[in-house]
Amino acid sequence: MAMGVFDSGVGGLTVHRELTRRFPTADFVYLADQAMAPYGGRGGEEIVDLTRAGCERLVEAGASLIVLACNTASAIALRRLQQTWVPEVRARTGRPVNVLGIIVPTIEAATGLPWTYEAERLREEGEKRESLEITGVFCTAATAMSRVYEIEIDKRRDDLAVFSEPCPGLAGLIELGAPDEELEVVVRDHVDALRRRVGRHPDKAILGCTHYEIVADVFARELPEGTPLIHQPSAVADALERYVTRHPEYDLGAGAGRVFLTTGKAGPQSERVSRFWGAPLTFDPA
Repeated sequence: MAMGVFDSGVGGLTVHRELTRRFPTADFVYLADQAMAPYGGRGGEEIVDLTRAGCERLVEAGASLIVLACNTASAIALRRLQQTWVPEVRARTGRPVNVLGIIVPTIEAATGLPWTYEAERLREEGEKRESLEITGVFCTAATAMSRVYEIEIDKRRDDLAVFSEPCPGLAGLIELGAPDEELEVVVRDHVDALRRRVGRHPDKAILGCTHYEIVADVFARELPEGTPLIHQPSAVADALERYVTRHPEYDLGAGAGRVFLTTGKAGPQSERVSRFWGAPLTFDPA
């Protein structure tokens, strides 16, 4: 058995790398749906279907616990898969299987509160706070349209105002290994677009697409110096450690296996990805 990690492309490697550090003896299977990447501009039903197909492939490869290391898939497809696909695959395989997302741990990290917490509204309807802390979310168009970060953070912290900035095309540029100069221009434009829309820079920022973690240094340079970034890989790893402790029924293997699969063109990944990973990285055909 193994832990599966799914993403539309290479962005999920940011989460995958941290998970392999936290679970060094576990076996991992990583699947990138590069043939259909990016997901951010696709419709909801298509995202659900593609995510379900990816999870099926990971189960075939021996995964018992699957992490959707993709904000778009987590925002659009996770609940549907947990409600319909997970019970079906458990019955079919006769073994524990589950799918987890990355948005819940990110919201816990951004609010400092557990997912089960809901703020008690002490103010009258329509009454506003004197000041709010601004949280900016840089994400895909699909994640922005879901408003998952605005809705779920507001349930827990009414002193935080959340503004999502969709960054169409950015994940694709990272996937293709675009040069630093081109990425810097795109990131700068989106940081400035959020500043103009809100009236000021955010007090902290969530990189709400795992691809963006690969260029976290670019976001850090374009945001005001010292702006805290919520890093999804460490938040997800923290939450998964707690989850596995509570659910020992999931067999993650013990051979430290590392398998990398792609629905796209197999072979070496871009220089940027290899640089981020720390070594040349080759994907096998899915």
